[in-house]
Amino acid sequence: MGAERGDRPGAAVVPVVGVAAVVAGVLSVLSGRYGFHRDELYFMVAGEHPAWGYVDQPPLTPMAARAAVAVFGSSPAGLRVVATLACAATVVVAAAVARELDGGRRAQVIAAVCTAVSGFVLGVGHMVSTATFDLLLSLVICLLVLRLLRTGDGRWWIAVGAAVGLGLENKDLVALLVVVLLAAVLAVGPRGVLRSRWLLAGVAIALAVAAPNIWWQARHGWPQLTVADGISADDGTENRLMFVPQQIVYLSPVFVPIWIAGWRRLWRDPALRWARAMAVAYPVLAALVLVTGGKGYYALPLLIVLMAAGSESVAGWSRRSLAAVIGVTVVVSAAISLPVLPPSALSVVNAVNQEQGEQIGWPALVAAVADGWSRIPADERDRAVIFTQNYGEAGAIARYGPRHGLPAPYSGHMAFADWGPPPDSADGPVLLVRQDGQDKREDGAFTACRQVARVDNGQDVDNEEQHATILLCSGTTAPWSKLWPSLRHSY
Repeated sequence: MGAERGDRPGAAVVPVVGVAAVVAGVLSVLSGRYGFHRDELYFMVAGEHPAWGYVDQPPLTPMAARAAVAVFGSSPAGLRVVATLACAATVVVAAAVARELDGGRRAQVIAAVCTAVSGFVLGVGHMVSTATFDLLLSLVICLLVLRLLRTGDGRWWIAVGAAVGLGLENKDLVALLVVVLLAAVLAVGPRGVLRSRWLLAGVAIALAVAAPNIWWQARHGWPQLTVADGISADDGTENRLMFVPQQIVYLSPVFVPIWIAGWRRLWRDPALRWARAMAVAYPVLAALVLVTGGKGYYALPLLIVLMAAGSESVAGWSRRSLAAVIGVTVVVSAAISLPVLPPSALSVVNAVNQEQGEQIGWPALVAAVADGWSRIPADERDRAVIFTQNYGEAGAIARYGPRHGLPAPYSGHMAFADWGPPPDSADGPVLLVRQDGQDKREDGAFTACRQVARVDNGQDVDNEEQHATILLCSGTTAPWSKLWPSLRHSY
C-alpha cells in the first residue's frame, strides 16, 4: 500500500453545488416541453414488466423510470426528475475529478461549468436514457480509480467494484471501460495497486452486484450480445466515420483545447505521473470503439476526465476569455440538446441531433392509430390486434392509447417481443403501424392490407414517425404463436 501523494486542494463545495443546482433548475423548467422520447416510452412499459434483464439492456434504467413515474407521475417532467438528478451529480463528480488531479477551486468550478454546459451532458440530462446513468456511473468509476491510484490504498477496490457492479446493471458497456483502465494501469502504472489483495474483493463485489443480470442473460442466451452485434452491423460504418467529429462536438468544439491540455498534463506533469494511465486509457478506448463500430459517446466519460484535468491548465485564463468560451457553448448546446426552440423550428437542429425530433408527434401518431381502429367493425374489435414495427410506436400507444379506447399494443421489437404474442384467439383484423420507408418484413404475416391513416405530427418535423402509415389488414396468415418467431427483431 503506497503513501498518499500529497494533500489535495480544498474543495469548491459551494460554487460547484451551485453550478449543479443551476443546471438542475434549467433542466427542470424545460423538462415538460416537447414530449416523451421514444426510448422513454419504452422504458416506462419495460418498468411495468420488472425483470433482471431485457434483450437490449440490464434493468437499472427501466426500474429508474418506474420509480420516477411512481413518485413524480407519468408526465415527461415527472419521469425526467431522475435524469435531472443524474446530470447534476455528473457535474459534481467532474469537479471532484478535477480536484483529484490537483485542480484548485477555480479549476474545479471550471470543470463543473464545462461539464454542465456540454451538449451531450445536457442532452442525456434532459431525458431518461441508459446513457444518462452510464455517463454518471462511468465517471464515478474513473474518480474512484483515480483515488485508488493516487493513494495506493487497495481498499478503494471495494468502492470501485461496487460502482462497476452497479454500472453493469445499467449497461454492459462499463466492462469495456474497466478493461481499458486495467490495461492502461498495467502498461504505465502504478502497477502496485494490481497486486493488492483487495482487488479480488472488488472483483467479487462487482460480480455479486451484477450477478442478477448476468444470470438472466445466461438463461436467455446472452441476447444483449446479439443486439450489440446488430447495432454494429447496421451502424458500424457510420459510427466509424462520425467518431472523430463526435469527439469534437459532444462536449463542445471550443472545449477541445481544454481536454487536449488535460491529456498533455496527465502525460507530462511529473506530479501527476500516478494518473498517467488516464492519458493512455482514452486513446485505447477510442481505438476499440472505432474497431468495433461502437457509438462515439462510449468514450465520453474519459474525455470528461481529460477536460477536468485540463481545467487546471486553463484556470489562469482571464474571466473574459472563459466567459466567451462558455457563453458560445451555452448557446449552441441549448439549441441542439434542449427543447428551447419551437417544435416547428427543429428542422436544422434535427439534422444534427435526431433525439430532439424524436420527442415530437407521439400523441398525433396515436390519434392516427385511433382513426384506423375506428374503421374496424365494433363486433370484430375483441378479436383485433394493434401491431407496431418498433418499441417507440408501441410505447406511445401504451401511454396515450387508453384515452382513445385502444387496447394494449403488440410488437416484435426488442423486449416487446418477450411480452407477446397476442393469443391465437385474436384471429380478427390487424392494425399495422409501419414506419415510413422501413422494410416490410411483416408482409408475409398479414392479409389484404390497405392504408387507412397516415401520421402527421403537425410541426413538419422530419422524425422517424412522420408519415408513418396505418394499415388495416383482414387477418394473419397463420396463428400468432407460429408467426411470432419471424416477427421478432432487435434493430
